[in-house]
Amino acid sequence: MPYKEKEIFKIYFTIGEVAEMFKVNTSLIRFWEKEFDIIKPQKNKKGNRLFTQDDVENFRIIYHLVKERGYTLQGAKEKLKDNKTETVDNVEIVKTLNNIKDFLLELKKGLD
Repeated sequence: MPYKEKEIFKIYFTIGEVAEMFKVNTSLIRFWEKEFDIIKPQKNKKGNRLFTQDDVENFRIIYHLVKERGYTLQGAKEKLKDNKTETVDNVEIVKTLNNIKDFLLELKKGLD
């Protein structure tokens, strides 16, 4: 039986890692952290922000609303306040569709 490497799940992500995930500047991550109270990073002794997986998922929702759907910050805040569940569901659907798209493009590339 071949050896299968275990997946490693990180508990905390640095601000640089989060910014890289969304291809944005760290300054935008800091700005959104101040604007949206659902983002609550912990800070280490040096004062560096450490984001949890929940924070990353909340950034994904904010990114979806602001960057992909064109909401203003105020509009995104209201959408999260009024109906976060629907928004989370929409983000998950978009994420799944993007994964399917990537898979199909890879499959097409293999056929060419």
